[in-house]
Formats: sequence, structure tokens, C-alpha cells
Amino acid sequence: MGQILKLAPKKAEELIFAALTGAGTTAENARYFTEAILDTELSGLEGHGFYWLQYYCEHLHSGKVDGKAKPSVKRLSPVSFRIDAKGGFAHPAIEKGFARLIPAAAKYGIAGMAVHNSYNAATLGFHTGYLARHGLVGLGYTNATPVMAPVGGSTPVIGTNPMSFAVPGPGGKIAFLIDQSATAVTWTALKRAAEAHETIPLGRALDKFGVPTTEPAKGLEGSMAPTGGYKGFGQGLIVEVMCAALTGSNRGPQMGSFMANDGKPIGCGQFFIALEPRKFSGGAFDATISALIKSIISQKGARLPYSRRMSNQERLKREGLVIERAVYDRLEGFAAVPVNASRTRSGVTVG
Repeated sequence: MGQILKLAPKKAEELIFAALTGAGTTAENARYFTEAILDTELSGLEGHGFYWLQYYCEHLHSGKVDGKAKPSVKRLSPVSFRIDAKGGFAHPAIEKGFARLIPAAAKYGIAGMAVHNSYNAATLGFHTGYLARHGLVGLGYTNATPVMAPVGGSTPVIGTNPMSFAVPGPGGKIAFLIDQSATAVTWTALKRAAEAHETIPLGRALDKFGVPTTEPAKGLEGSMAPTGGYKGFGQGLIVEVMCAALTGSNRGPQMGSFMANDGKPIGCGQFFIALEPRKFSGGAFDATISALIKSIISQKGARLPYSRRMSNQERLKREGLVIERAVYDRLEGFAAVPVNASRTRSGVTVG
């Protein structure tokens, strides 16, 4: 790893927004997206924020994604919506859909939305967490390019295909949140290990012959291992149905690459369901969740899903966000107005 910089959160936010808009995203489309990338970095999910942002900007230049696309919402019923991302980023399409989904769920108890002609949704938990902060139980799904073979096979047919589930807490907070891929680790983790010439533990990837491997490069050529064996592949299938079949989007093998600057749209899909918990529970939801949480955190050493992200948020807001100098320079190169990276006074510390 080369030289490291540390960014104050405000400076990081400015860099993200400037890189997106400088590369060709409208300010309207960049706002919610900027929030999501910043939240990802503050949550301590290194490799999923700044790292991917450079590829998002490259894809704007190559025409793989349209940063000026204006997503449209089709109302199918009072509680169901279909959003066309128009070949643009997933984030503005999701944001526009949520503007209809949230009030519908609050009024009727449940609402769902399908997103098609879309792009990488990045950290899925940011979106379900957004629903939880509005007092709703949020379920989210997104499919991806194929990296996982069926159990017993060797040819990938579905992606990491994450799913997320967020539970609201009092005062607009998140009680807990589950955000997990169908694979044993994320694809980004495998790629980063390959770039660093590191080995990986057995059980994370298979080579092209379906044999477990400790070499990430062979895993990238072969397939990723499902989490929990056949159960992980089953989860991936659920997500593929929710995001390809139900939204009318591409299946994994039909998608454009998440990495290559080939100008070919990805065309993946997302699906979200929002539930108003107090209506369904007859008012018992909050007390039940409180008791459930207490039964977990009262045990020494136990923690809730999302608690690590919350502690990272508090710590990194104080300490600042780490970014490799090479990645910083690339992002600043995309920015319409360069972000001053001189010294601490500008919100950037050279490590």
C-alpha cells in the first residue's frame, strides 16, 4: 500500500460529490449517492466506498452508466411501484422510488418496489437502513454478475447477490441491520486480496475446476464459495428471482461487467419491501424488539448485527477516513473543482 491520507468526513463528502459530478453525474443524482458512499466509509467497510467510486467515475466516461438519467416511477397499485433507472445509477432510482414507497407503506402497512435498467446498488444496507430510519422494516435485494457456481458445479450462474434486512428503533434510529452476500465473502474482498498478492483461507473460493483454493486470482477465474454451502446458493437464487425475474432485469450472465469500461450497461435489478411494523403487530413491535435486543446484548461478548458499523461511525467521524493517495488523486482528477489536499487545515492529513 502506498501513501495514506486521512480525510475529515466533510472533506470526504466534498470529494465524493465533486468526483461524481465532475465525471458527469447531475447534482440531483449525486446527492443520495454521495450520502451512501460516505456512510459506507464511515461504517468501516473499506473497499466498498472510495475504492469503487473510481470505477463508477470511469463507467461514466465510458458510457456504461448515464449520470444524467432521469429515473421514472410507474404506479402499479397504491402499494406497488416499478422504477426504471433508465441506464443510470441505482441510487437516484432507489431514492425516487422510496419517495413513493415510504408513504405508501406508512399508510397501508406494506409496499414494494421493483427497480430495473439499473446499476450497482453498492452497500445494500444503506438503502434498507434508510427505510428503518423512517420507522419501517426494510427488506432489500440486488443481483450481480455471475461469480458463484451451483453446489456441485463449476460454472458461475449467479452473483454475490446480497440481501439486507433493517429493523427500526426509537427516535429514527436503526435497531439492528443484516446485510450479507450469498457468498462466503464479498467479491471485492477477493479482488483486493488478489491485488495485494495475499492468500485467502480455504472455503472462500474455488478454482475453475471447482476445487477449493487459497489463491484469490484462481478464485476470480473460477467461482466464489457460497456462505453455508447449499444454503448460500439458495439465498442467491432467491435474490436472482427477486431482482431479475420479478423486476424484468438481466440475469447475471446477461449483465454488463461491473468492472470493465466496455460501455455496456449492467442492467441489473433491485427489489425493496417496506413494512409498517406497528400496524401488523397490534402495537407490540417496539416492546418485542427491545426484549429481543436485550436478550442478545446482555450476554458477555455478544453483539447485534450493525453494532460494529455504528461504533465505526462514531470513531471515524472523530478520527477521519483513510484513503490511499493513489485513489485520492484519481478521484480528484475526476472532480470538476479540485479538492485541496495540502494539510490538516483543509481537512486532509498526510499519513
